[in-house]
Amino acid sequence: MAKILVTGGCGYIGSHTIVDLVENGYDVISVDNNSRSNPVILLGAEAITGKKIKNYKVDLCNFDDTHAIFEENDDISGIIHFAAYKTVEESVREPLMYFENNLFSLINLLKCVQEFQTPHFVFSSSCSVYGNADKIPVTEETPLKPAESPYGATKQMGEQIVNEFANSTGIDCVLLRYFNPAGAHPSSIIGEMPIGNPSNLVPAITQTAIGRIPKMFVYGNDYDTRDGSCIRDFIHICDLAAAHTLSLRYLESERSEKPCEIFNLGTGTGVTVLEAIGAFEKVSGVKLNYEIGPRRPGDVVAVYANNDLANKMLGWKPRFSLEDIMLSAWKWEQRLKADETVFSSQPGELN
Repeated sequence: MAKILVTGGCGYIGSHTIVDLVENGYDVISVDNNSRSNPVILLGAEAITGKKIKNYKVDLCNFDDTHAIFEENDDISGIIHFAAYKTVEESVREPLMYFENNLFSLINLLKCVQEFQTPHFVFSSSCSVYGNADKIPVTEETPLKPAESPYGATKQMGEQIVNEFANSTGIDCVLLRYFNPAGAHPSSIIGEMPIGNPSNLVPAITQTAIGRIPKMFVYGNDYDTRDGSCIRDFIHICDLAAAHTLSLRYLESERSEKPCEIFNLGTGTGVTVLEAIGAFEKVSGVKLNYEIGPRRPGDVVAVYANNDLANKMLGWKPRFSLEDIMLSAWKWEQRLKADETVFSSQPGELN
């Protein structure tokens, strides 16, 4: 079995991708310092797959500790790099923290990739690289506008770093531009666990519905959209995870036409914030307590994907609907509420 290193493996996207990789025959190890994740999530991935996943509790900004992982695992054949800070609003308040963490960790990782000649590298990018695009849906050829947040800027810079690295070393790389991952694994064993108040829409919706937070805010209803709220492209987390496995297989097949390839990962359908709330209320039967608030710094007005290239080259196509996303997220939230101790256990224990 090919050995894959997943950085940020205890996180939301990382854990779901580990499940997909293991179910498709890969041997997986993880690195996650748990600064923004709960280690018990990885135990959930183990429960789903029946496989033990080793996690290195390492900060990738520390080169020596990062290098030691490669020394111990000199047979790594591919890397999927998720580990990064990702909160738009926080990045506006703390830009230097975002530039330091997201870029230093990437550079240290790529130094090791080059030294150990790891053949395949997949980078977790974002639709935030498009900024406020002149035309939607965006394609991979859409010109990048100035990023609306320091977080988005780190993804633009990260893409440039990976692209230059691939061109100079010949190591095959893929950049995956995510839109808005949401939902949970159908088993309800793993899902999204934001630390503190959720900054993403779907966990804000479910936490409001369950009573964890008293009220949620819709940030702006005066945008030039069909109902005045921002437009996003919500993609089920399991669809997103599958695209990473397909990206590795694409690189392994040596079908890539250039050292660094780019793919959009979205459904191709734009949904307003108010429409997303309506979809949740429909599948859950819960009337949501929300209030219209002011616009939030760093938010783009509207973005959704043209995913034709991922379909053509990777054979990837989303399977889950917006209603599936909302229902799986709601079941996950209900599970957390039903057993408050599930994720308050010590590392190494799953109640």
